[in-house]
Amino acid sequence: MSFKEQLAHRASLVEHFLSNCLHDRAIPPRLLESMEYSLLAGGKRLRPVLMTSWATMVNPEASGLHDQVMPFAASLECIHTYSLIHDDLPAMDDDDLRRGKPSNHAQFDEATAILAGDGLLTEAFWLMTTASLSKGLPADRVLRAISVLATAAGAGGMVGGQVVDVEFTGRNDVPLDELRAMHAMKTGALLTAACECGAILSGANEAVIDAARSFGQSVGVAFQIVDDVLDVVSDTETLGKPVGSDEEMGKTTYPSLIGLEKSKHLASQYIETATQHLSSFAGPEKSFLEALARYIVDRVY
Repeated sequence: MSFKEQLAHRASLVEHFLSNCLHDRAIPPRLLESMEYSLLAGGKRLRPVLMTSWATMVNPEASGLHDQVMPFAASLECIHTYSLIHDDLPAMDDDDLRRGKPSNHAQFDEATAILAGDGLLTEAFWLMTTASLSKGLPADRVLRAISVLATAAGAGGMVGGQVVDVEFTGRNDVPLDELRAMHAMKTGALLTAACECGAILSGANEAVIDAARSFGQSVGVAFQIVDDVLDVVSDTETLGKPVGSDEEMGKTTYPSLIGLEKSKHLASQYIETATQHLSSFAGPEKSFLEALARYIVDRVY
């Protein structure tokens, strides 16, 4: 299979798991409809794919490891989706379109959207525990991975990064290093955690976990740079969300600070750094992760 076929196949495995993971949880029907409306709205499922790929690459001999890790990988998508629902709210980015469909608060209402996000975040932690309680992964690995993911998603990670992003909106004096630090929290932390937790759940040693973390950090920076570029050069139909909103809201972005071409070049540099952290590995998963990293930048060419 080509890389894109592999990515689509792996995403479909995540999609299949997500389509059933919230059933039998005694969730009120309207709330479940709202949660699944956003959770099952599509996407390339990069975060869970990164997690399962790292786990499989680190421990390719472990039978059934992919299935054991899947609930934890799916929890990443629940957290990511909740963050998108809340980002779109009128009090935040005030976007009425997400993945080519009305955003959650536009489809339902603002209160339901807030609670759908709350529900997805909390169900994510239930899913993490099932990796041990139902799938048999060692509890110490799962506990460490939960700690890593909670830190990445919390006030010192994704949530804190969103707060800083709001504080930066409308300013024209944000230095590049502060912009990078904000995005490392808001966007990069969850991508980094996907890689790091995949290594942890596979039983990796500390050197391998460090490599996974470093790979994820570099990919996270590149991913955000590319997102900033696409907000300038792409179109609403392609992205499935409004373009030009960063400039309209007065947000500081990489293109606004250093220009489009320098932003593209910087993203490529970060991807090259990311692939260097794969140098000690071998096999098809290494090749897939290299291709996945480069695919992130290829979206702007």
